Amino acid sequence: MKNILNSLLFYIIYALWFVFSLLPLRILYIFSDLFYPLVYYVVGYRKKVVRKNLVESFPEKSMNDILKVEREFYRYFCDNIFETIKMFSMSENEMRRRMTMSGIDILFNESLHKSCVLYLGHFCNWEWMSSIPLHLENKNSLLLGQIYHELENPIFDRLFLHSRKRFYGENIEMHSALRTLVKSMRENKHFIVGFISDQSPNWNFVNMWTDFLHHKTSFFVGAENIAKLTDAAVFYVDVKRVRRGYYHAEFILMTNQPKEFPNYRLTVDYAKRMEDSINKNPQYWLWSHNRWKRTFEQYQELYPNGKAIIDS
Repeated sequence: MKNILNSLLFYIIYALWFVFSLLPLRILYIFSDLFYPLVYYVVGYRKKVVRKNLVESFPEKSMNDILKVEREFYRYFCDNIFETIKMFSMSENEMRRRMTMSGIDILFNESLHKSCVLYLGHFCNWEWMSSIPLHLENKNSLLLGQIYHELENPIFDRLFLHSRKRFYGENIEMHSALRTLVKSMRENKHFIVGFISDQSPNWNFVNMWTDFLHHKTSFFVGAENIAKLTDAAVFYVDVKRVRRGYYHAEFILMTNQPKEFPNYRLTVDYAKRMEDSINKNPQYWLWSHNRWKRTFEQYQELYPNGKAIIDS
């Protein structure tokens, strides 16, 4: 009975989401402008987390500067919500026009010889980055996709999975990623897969710590491990918001010889690049995420003989 109700609710929400997404983006931005004061001033959605993250990450900024970034973040947060809604029905041509890409020729050339791992973050519109296959000529001969973590709400999980695969990308569940990608290699099919790696791993998966935004921070190392196991080329995707509703992603080759790097050096390199992107435009990172809920001090207490690598 519960499954039947969930399925019914899914199709109801699907229909409403789809119809709403048909509105032009300029109209959806009007809703975003109306939504912003509700989210920021009335509800104060996760404001304590956002404020704490900003203050600790930018000790050199005055409180006025912190509040300015905070307000800009919430304005963009609301825009991001309605841009994600729009993605549900956006045409391929409109997506190509709104999400442009450079360095895609380098990615294409590398993919002719080996697989490619893409480092991404919760920066600018990460959902629109699932449109990468639209810019690749050999999409049919490659496994293209993004690693994802299943959402707790099964209805919204289905909705996001549908949205993310609209532009020919495959959703690869995090826990089956290695098995899926190794299988692809055994079938002589290269892959190009994006990893959003700026999240906080569970204690059992803490393998390294590095300085990131004035915090000692641990990162997921799955992207690096898979790159080394499959000898994949590694790219950092530097995303910029050109103006409202328009983005540009630059593909920057980090290495095509990942096995030559010491353990977790590529992850540290990614962290530095992500930090640089955030410092340039801090309002576009997901500050509402409780990124530092697991601290280095807690790690030392829980694992006094821990073997995680510490980069300083």
